[in-house]
Amino acid sequence: MATRSKRTQPPAEDPREAFYRDLQTGTLTVGQVVRRMQKLSGLTQPEFAAHRGISVQALRQIQADAGNPTMETLNKVASIFGLEVGFVPKRRKVQTQDL
Repeated sequence: MATRSKRTQPPAEDPREAFYRDLQTGTLTVGQVVRRMQKLSGLTQPEFAAHRGISVQALRQIQADAGNPTMETLNKVASIFGLEVGFVPKRRKVQTQDL
């Protein structure tokens, strides 16, 4: 009887490395970034909010891309991942004449 060979799975990508890579693309919204930070930290919304010194309501608004968080609030959230809010260049569409 022939034996089946086991399929080998490629090594899973480190979630933090994937997060920083996706962050570099500039395609994530602030809410998506904050939600991924929370998930990576393994904390619930209330736990994450308390850990970062913000209200649960503020966290929920940020994650929903609603409200108008201050720079201070965003920096409180981002600092756990060694990030800070700042000016970044806008991505522009490449036009055929640019090629």
